[in-house]
Amino acid sequence: MSYLWIMRHGEAADGSPDSARPLTADGEQQASLMANRLAERCRADDAAVTRIVTSPYLRARQTAAIMGEALGVAVETLSGITPEDSPQAFCDWLVNQSGNLLMVSHMPLVGALAGLLVEGREDQGRAFPTAGIAELDADVWAAGCARLVSFTAP
Repeated sequence: MSYLWIMRHGEAADGSPDSARPLTADGEQQASLMANRLAERCRADDAAVTRIVTSPYLRARQTAAIMGEALGVAVETLSGITPEDSPQAFCDWLVNQSGNLLMVSHMPLVGALAGLLVEGREDQGRAFPTAGIAELDADVWAAGCARLVSFTAP
């Protein structure tokens, strides 16, 4: 059994280009709150995050850096997890990974990915508020094979 935490970035400022939008002060606070919650959860249940992957967009990288600092885990950037990227492509990548992974990305990808993994359909995903985290577990990361353990928002 392994775990996947799917997280939407914290609140971002308006601006252009979209990829360069930074976190707001509230977004930084949201990420810090969620980092502390996830760190406590991992300590309590011995289900530590072993890897963090993030979208290359600034707001996601900033959120992931806050999470990584709290969890003591380095952050890796993946180019294929931006807002409009394919949930199936991420699943195809995920099936070959090991450990417990935290993914920091964007709507609509995070919602569609959760729907694909839990319900077997991208259109069955849920809306993620900023800094929301879905915790999933599975024996194999494939469509409809995961279980939603919890959903937490700031």
